[in-house]
Amino acid sequence: MSNKKIIIGLVILTGFSLFSFYASTPTAHANLFADIWDSFTTPFSAREDQGISSTSSDKTVERQAVKEVSLYKPALEYEQSVIGAVKRASPAVVSITVSKNVPILERCPGNPFSDLPPEFQDFFGGQLPQFYQSCENGSKLQEVGSGTGFIVSSNGLILTNKHVVSDKNASYTVLTNDGKKYDAKVLARDPVQDIAVIKIEGAGFSTVTLGDSDSLELGQTAIAIGNALGEFRNTVSVGVISGLARDVTASGVGVVETIEGVIQTDAAINPGNSGGPLLNLRGEVIGINTAVVSGAQSIGFTIPINQAKRDVQSVKSNGEIQTPFLGVRYLLLTPELAKAQKLTVTVGALVRGTEDGPAVEPNSPAAKAGIQAEDIILKVNGKSVDADHTLSKLINEFNVGDIVTLTISRSGKSISLSVILAKRSSN
Repeated sequence: MSNKKIIIGLVILTGFSLFSFYASTPTAHANLFADIWDSFTTPFSAREDQGISSTSSDKTVERQAVKEVSLYKPALEYEQSVIGAVKRASPAVVSITVSKNVPILERCPGNPFSDLPPEFQDFFGGQLPQFYQSCENGSKLQEVGSGTGFIVSSNGLILTNKHVVSDKNASYTVLTNDGKKYDAKVLARDPVQDIAVIKIEGAGFSTVTLGDSDSLELGQTAIAIGNALGEFRNTVSVGVISGLARDVTASGVGVVETIEGVIQTDAAINPGNSGGPLLNLRGEVIGINTAVVSGAQSIGFTIPINQAKRDVQSVKSNGEIQTPFLGVRYLLLTPELAKAQKLTVTVGALVRGTEDGPAVEPNSPAAKAGIQAEDIILKVNGKSVDADHTLSKLINEFNVGDIVTLTISRSGKSISLSVILAKRSSN
């Protein structure tokens, strides 16, 4: 062991041995430890002054130490970042209540034996016990659901989930962060994604800042805000981005939907949080909270905000959400499926019909371009179709009216077809 290492070890031991002594007599011996330290470190300072450099190994250790220390930030600084992000976004987060006319049920007298022959009823001598049954007596407007949203324009445009405002026979009320209530109108529901745009009348509303969900990384801090359980407004939970580009199947009341490319987070998402924002530490919205795994521990899913930006712009420009439509049903190829089907390619989208309909929709852009059943779509404008870039994801990157080139494998031969994308009809 070198002399330098021995001396450093001794300094550390001396520091511990003198700790109790200093704690009991701090005034009288305030400079003693400093003098001991200087006596050990002065020779090394002199070596540097005399031009004697440390070994390369020592320098490597020093650089690593600096690098490791620089990764850590004070807890207070992190806490203030979270607080600041919440303060910036909260004024634009709203609660949404769903109301509907429901029947008023009362107890009404009834005779369960009224359908029996008179002679059977006479057998009891008209002394039948009194029976009651439920009956309707009008209806009343009642809250039947709730969710969350966030304001994206100062004139009252709000982003939320489609499933929050899916009932066309219901009415919707927005409660802003300052406690004011507004009637809300549903402007558009995305036919593909769980996204909707609603509107409240007014001006000068606080708005959120939309971030960039394409730049997210695993482990990044995520902050969820929402109307938890439909009761606790602006509830805040903090976690991390725990997964990217997930494909999940979500189900609700009578609805089953496959959601592609969602963000996974362990920030707590509860019923009522649907439609609320997921934030980064800058307070920017990076996603729309949409689903949670029942029975799991903190596994929630969020629609990337970049998928919603086009919806907002489409509503501003056209008054509706316009999404591109190709018009094919397909199976995403895997090596196993390709082998079973004896295909010459192992990736791509195999155009094939299902019980829901034909492989190529009549009069669709695909039909007009000449796409046929059993074609395998390999590329869209040069981008390969695979598990990470499904055909639907690639098509959704374009706008209605765009012309795209499809590279297709047909009977083992590669061909190119141009397709003009049309507008998908609303559900």
